[in-house]
Amino acid sequence: MKTPILIAAIFFSGLTLAQEKKQDTVKTKTIEGVTMTKQIFKKQSDRFVYDVAASPVTKGNTTFDLLKQTPLLSTTDDKTLKITGKNNALIYINGRKTNMDAESLTQFLKNTPAENIQRIEVITVPGSEFQVESSDGIINIVLKKKMSDGTSGNMRMSNSQNKYNSSNASFSVNYRKDKLGINANLSGGESINPQSYILRNRTGNVQNESVGDIDDPNKNIGGYLNIDYQLTEKSNLALSWNSWANKSYNSTINLLNTITRYDENGNLASTNYTKTKNKEDARNYNNSVNLNYELKLDSLGSKLNLNAAYLNYKRFQYSDNNTMIKDPAGDFTQNSKKIIQDIPQIINNFSGTVDYIQKFKNDFTFSAGGNFNKTKTDNDTKNYTYPYDISGNQLPSENDFNHFIYDENIYGVYVTFEKKFSDKLSGKVGTRYEITNSLGTADSWKNNVESNQKIERNYNNLLPYLSFNYAINDKNNLSYSFSSRMRRPSFWELNPVKNLITEDNYTQNNPFVKASSTYNQELTYMYKNSYFFILNHTYVKDQITQVPLQRSYIDPKTNQERIQLAYIRTNFGDKQEMSAMVGIQKTFFKQYLTTNFNVGVQHNINDGFLNTDPTTGQVFDDYINNRKSTSVVIQTNNTLRLDKKKTWFLGANFFYIDKQQIELGVLKNLMSLDLSLKKNWNDWTFAVNVNDVLRTNIVEIEDFQDNGNYNYIRNDQYRRNLTVSITYNFGNQKVKKVRDIESASDAIKNRTR
Repeated sequence: MKTPILIAAIFFSGLTLAQEKKQDTVKTKTIEGVTMTKQIFKKQSDRFVYDVAASPVTKGNTTFDLLKQTPLLSTTDDKTLKITGKNNALIYINGRKTNMDAESLTQFLKNTPAENIQRIEVITVPGSEFQVESSDGIINIVLKKKMSDGTSGNMRMSNSQNKYNSSNASFSVNYRKDKLGINANLSGGESINPQSYILRNRTGNVQNESVGDIDDPNKNIGGYLNIDYQLTEKSNLALSWNSWANKSYNSTINLLNTITRYDENGNLASTNYTKTKNKEDARNYNNSVNLNYELKLDSLGSKLNLNAAYLNYKRFQYSDNNTMIKDPAGDFTQNSKKIIQDIPQIINNFSGTVDYIQKFKNDFTFSAGGNFNKTKTDNDTKNYTYPYDISGNQLPSENDFNHFIYDENIYGVYVTFEKKFSDKLSGKVGTRYEITNSLGTADSWKNNVESNQKIERNYNNLLPYLSFNYAINDKNNLSYSFSSRMRRPSFWELNPVKNLITEDNYTQNNPFVKASSTYNQELTYMYKNSYFFILNHTYVKDQITQVPLQRSYIDPKTNQERIQLAYIRTNFGDKQEMSAMVGIQKTFFKQYLTTNFNVGVQHNINDGFLNTDPTTGQVFDDYINNRKSTSVVIQTNNTLRLDKKKTWFLGANFFYIDKQQIELGVLKNLMSLDLSLKKNWNDWTFAVNVNDVLRTNIVEIEDFQDNGNYNYIRNDQYRRNLTVSITYNFGNQKVKKVRDIESASDAIKNRTR
């Protein structure tokens, strides 16, 4: 289903030498030999730079495949990318954040040829000029600069098989003529996302277990259109439109629930069974438009950049939740309880940004800017509960309605100073000042009794930033960065809706969640642009997470003890993460083997306490997480060229994440082995990928509380899959790419995920 049961943040200029032999003054010169050397991976100021244009792994890959093989980057679900030691990785293109929602961005990256990319920049600690939250890092994709007019494009088709079959297709085209550039994409696909769950919890003498499957069918279609026009030699005007639609009808949950009761001596007293059969129909639409104006002020790179944007997001979700008990024949056909939920959400955002960059001849850069975001979300939730008597007769419904409207205004300004003091030393200092005003109103009707809530928050934040980079010599480089950031809750986290999993198991969002503060420090040492050592420390105050709360209660219908388990979205104390990592990115045997390997240690310190649902006031047993953990992380990506002509490639990627303490308990170790075979033939690329070969990428979380409460989650999302893809590139491959523009609504769009 669409509603997450848990969210676990898992960290994780060439030189050519030619010897020419001159035979005489008349004969043509002949080149005796050419040797090319180029730094593929290096540290620059505030970022790591991976020059993929000089790497043999680019040809025939998708951008997503290439990012998975980039040093410091990883993915555990083949959907989201993470930077080591960071919560999220935000995607930028040519220094501008992509104006897409999470689903369409994944499809875009999986359908964009890696041949278009010049380099990938990994910014682990973004400066004040970037609108990012929490400990987010940035992946900046720099496209190749093409020199001629014309038309080019690519078509890609893929088919995947895990538990079910899925297919995707995309078509992209680029056009440039004189001052006009047009870039468009259309992609779509069908899939069924399967999951298998084991949910087990115990308090006192009662244990509850739910075992079963979730199947989530999806149909997607989306695309983008970017139009860029050069007004003068110094100014450009651009219009960008992005759209994505998802339809997920007949999503199902089928779980067998077992309630086991024991006496005071631990002997089995009774066992009861029920079945959960839920069906959900959902669809969502995401449309955004952005108008950009850029004025170049001088030949040094000074410029003024203006953006105005509008974002509209709609989601409609209708679910039918049924608890079934056995009929006299022993079959689960009799209803015990039915709950119908209608959960729509509409988000409208108007935003604008101004960025001014002034460069001076003495290697000094001054930047200043501001942003404004006005967002309104409308959530009109309706719950209809239909109880049944012991004979299976439906009783009058119990209605629970909640209309939640959330208004938020964010004002931000920043200033940065960047200076290159010498060929060895450079630094940057800056700060952001943000003002946030929000008002949430909830009008509720429960069994025809009206209640009203108003949640108003106004806060200001000063967020400093500092970094320096020191090149000790040609082989050794040292850098340090510090930043402070905020993390505002996503809009779906604020919507006070209860999403049912079973009769006694649900997730609860929370309109009282406040923004958390994050402080990041990072020290990096690099040797020969191939070997690196990174120390990282992150401190999160009032972290936003999901907390498992449980309690026992007496069922009034059966007069027996039961357990309720709720995953509550809230602020949950403070957290620290410390990590140390060493790695290598290098090619061997005349570029026949390219390897990226890193190994590290991460230490987590948790400090949180909760026993009450902030939204409903329901009191649960104490949940305490004040534990520490130390874990090992290993990742390696390897590409082996199988022939001299560079047409056959074999890939072998592996990651291992040791068990570690997170908010929900102890996350057991995760690992995955991925293999691929690729063939390049003229403008065609044929590829076969097998992910999670050993079927070891399965989430397991276990928690023991001092009061005796126990909680266990096993989530299998069928990561093992076989994918076959065909890509065809056509047209003039020297076509210049359209200018990629950062939308003013990008910071808001990320919070709709």
